[in-house]
Amino acid sequence: MMRHMTSAEASRLPYQQVADVLETDIVRGLSVHEAELRRKNHGANEFEISNDDPLWKKYLRQFKEPLNLLLLCSAAISLLMKQFDDAISISAAIIIVVTVAFVQEYRSEKSLEALTKLVPPKCHCIRDGTLETFLARDLVPGDIVILNVGDRVPADLRLFEANDLSIDESSFTGEPEPVLKSSDTTNPSVNAIVHLTNLAFMGTLVRCGNGKGIVIGTGENSEFGEVFKMMESEEAPKTPLQKSMGVLGKQLSFYSFCIIGFIMLCGWLQGRAILDMFTIGVSLAVAAIPEGLPIVVTVTLAIGVMRMAKKEAIVKKLPIVETLGCVNVICSDKTGTLTKNEMTATHLYTSGGQVLEVSGVGYNSTGEIMLDHAAIRAHTNRSIQKLIEVGVICNNAHISGGQLQGQPTEGALLAVAMKANLDKVRYEYERVHEWPFNSDTKYMVVKCTPLYDQTTHVFFMKGSLEAVLRLCSKFLTSAGTEEALLPRHEQQFKQQAVDMGSSGLRVLALAYGPHETSMVFVGLVGIIDPPREGVREAIMLLQHSGVRVKMLTGDAEETALSIGHKLGLYATDREAMSGDQIEQYDVERLSNLIDHISVFYRVSPRHKLKIVKALQKKGHVVGMTGDGVNDAVALKSADIGISMGTTGTDVSKEAADMILVDDNFATILSAIEEGKGIFYNIRNFVSFQLSTSIAALTLITLSTIMQLPNPLNAMQILWINIIMDGPPAQSLGVEPVDHDVLKQPPRSSKERIITKSLLINVIVSAAFIVAGTLWIFWKELSDGKITRRDTTMTFTCFVFFDMFNALACRSQTKSVFTIGLLSNKMFLLAVCGSLIGQLLVIYAPPLQVIFQTEGLYLFDFIFLIMLTSSVFVVSEIRKFVEQTFQRRREKEEMMNSQRIENYV
Repeated sequence: MMRHMTSAEASRLPYQQVADVLETDIVRGLSVHEAELRRKNHGANEFEISNDDPLWKKYLRQFKEPLNLLLLCSAAISLLMKQFDDAISISAAIIIVVTVAFVQEYRSEKSLEALTKLVPPKCHCIRDGTLETFLARDLVPGDIVILNVGDRVPADLRLFEANDLSIDESSFTGEPEPVLKSSDTTNPSVNAIVHLTNLAFMGTLVRCGNGKGIVIGTGENSEFGEVFKMMESEEAPKTPLQKSMGVLGKQLSFYSFCIIGFIMLCGWLQGRAILDMFTIGVSLAVAAIPEGLPIVVTVTLAIGVMRMAKKEAIVKKLPIVETLGCVNVICSDKTGTLTKNEMTATHLYTSGGQVLEVSGVGYNSTGEIMLDHAAIRAHTNRSIQKLIEVGVICNNAHISGGQLQGQPTEGALLAVAMKANLDKVRYEYERVHEWPFNSDTKYMVVKCTPLYDQTTHVFFMKGSLEAVLRLCSKFLTSAGTEEALLPRHEQQFKQQAVDMGSSGLRVLALAYGPHETSMVFVGLVGIIDPPREGVREAIMLLQHSGVRVKMLTGDAEETALSIGHKLGLYATDREAMSGDQIEQYDVERLSNLIDHISVFYRVSPRHKLKIVKALQKKGHVVGMTGDGVNDAVALKSADIGISMGTTGTDVSKEAADMILVDDNFATILSAIEEGKGIFYNIRNFVSFQLSTSIAALTLITLSTIMQLPNPLNAMQILWINIIMDGPPAQSLGVEPVDHDVLKQPPRSSKERIITKSLLINVIVSAAFIVAGTLWIFWKELSDGKITRRDTTMTFTCFVFFDMFNALACRSQTKSVFTIGLLSNKMFLLAVCGSLIGQLLVIYAPPLQVIFQTEGLYLFDFIFLIMLTSSVFVVSEIRKFVEQTFQRRREKEEMMNSQRIENYV
């Protein structure tokens, strides 16, 4: 049975041999009957997305998460106790969390569906010797396909005709320059896709010329199919926050239920009413279970998403925002991400020896031509003027409104002419004939007639230096005169081309003359895809904050190293690795080398995936930026995938977790700052909730062990739970981001929300709350009888302690007065609302009946405020001492560094 062929195999064989293997006729093509048989055996030329489970099953699957199961139990207990408000709030928390997780999974599937858009709906194919047009999904291996300008290649083809055929493979390789195709076999040692010039790949775009090819791969057996299969097999990794939340939920629940069980056992052994102890135990269970945690996390992340949207960064998955705070390596595609994906001429070299620089980027007239750092007028110097004129006339591109129509290299030459105000010179000539660029001649020539003298002909040429010099007998001097071209002149021009090439520039040679075999050499143009504005500064800041940046590109080594150096990656031969070298290592071995590599060149989608996997194997949290289909697999498998909004393909946007609307790499800095700030806000909330939970559990436990009456009744405990999980607690999640977090190194993905230092602070705060509340309770019980005033004073004391503790928890390291007492307006409103609610509970007659309270005197409030503020005062003293020691350590480290530098 006829089989598919691999790209490498088909590229190395003569096209007639490929036709024999695929049992087809390159003139008549397949018969309709044979095509139908092959379609049954090999399937349609499309991607099939497995979607076994219906949406409702995928939605219900989210409830299996430990924290969600815990919340379901909490909601059930609340219903049993007829606490409907708690049951509703807990259920809302579950729905929010489950819906967010479901949306994440749904969006992941959409990234695969986006690949199908790359398969063109129709194609031109020869069947039974007749040219037909039909849906591309009906193509089979062995079909003969015709390609013309503007066509999207419908399947992987082995070309057997290529007439000036250039194909834009940027969506696949990431490189902007169209690839010139031919029908010749390739070197058997070549594996990189960029070198397989006799193949046309599914989804790429024909920029110019025409050709014919034999279908060698369809659907999932194409090169794009390989990308599809890799994407389908890759699952987006869980974020550090999701892992931390799962562990935290289990720990809090386990310890809380153990303590509650201990309290009920002690009460039962002491002979207390089992129903009363059960009521208290269930109330404590509802209070201890962290149903507010997922709500706060979701709200905090959602606010972070809205903040980032204002900074031109769209986040598709809520937990990803926090993941940014853990990212310690960013792998970035070069073209369109670090660079503008707009070829720009930056250097001119006239045959008279003048070296000029060109400022400005993009396909427009913005910029100047400078000689010795001074702007000049090109038309005042004949040698410079002629160099620019040749580039304009030997050119098929057009620029309209900043948009290029044609080849990027020709667009760069046209942009130089626009800056010199010489772009209209092409209209002074009438083109008679064109010899297009091809891989054999390596040059393009146009024959023109000047409008001012239609009896003469002038030839204009551009191409590789060696090819152009072979046809030149003269060169233009700096004075504008023509002189004989001697070997020493040729050597000088070749050395200049080498120097420009080593700087990462693509070098074009230009010439003109009365005859195509007797040309006048006029100079060289150096072209590059320039770095984006602000990218170098962003990379410097990222590296300063402990985030490594690695560049991944399909470019050649010289260009990659040059751009790497310009961007501050300081790439040398030892810090660069090619795709062929990556191929020699497995993920394990590559992970041992990868920390020392900053630039990867000639890489394919498979290589990018291996790089991401190797970094993750090493324990890094990886961010991946890109805009092409070739980046999609790596974007999906990275801990956070970042796509470009303007230049990004649909596939890359769907596979990514975050989209930079303005294509600004520097926006990642703001995103990382937001991610770090969000985590600290969540930690602040956890600190507050833990200290309140521990205080409440400890208070009831100690009173039970000491055989004291319960200081709080069930309704009062539930009111404290509302405060603990309600507005005051949740307002901690919207604390403005502290800009100093960017100076801190990335957070370890293994670091848990509850650290040793946080636990110590929590225990200290809880100890003050318990000690103060118990003292008030003991003081009020001095008459030996428990009254409503006793429980009201104890209850109010605990609530006030909670409010001051919440104020202290706004920051774990900085004084409230440093971050701004009024900077979090939501917090102030929440605290004021809670205090008003507490006053209503104390003074409103209906609520007095429910909560078993009575009114207090003004002196009682003054006394309670003085006592409960102690938890805030102690926290502020601790922060002041820690900050003092921190500044002292930083000062000593700075002085030591200075001493070492002076010694060296």
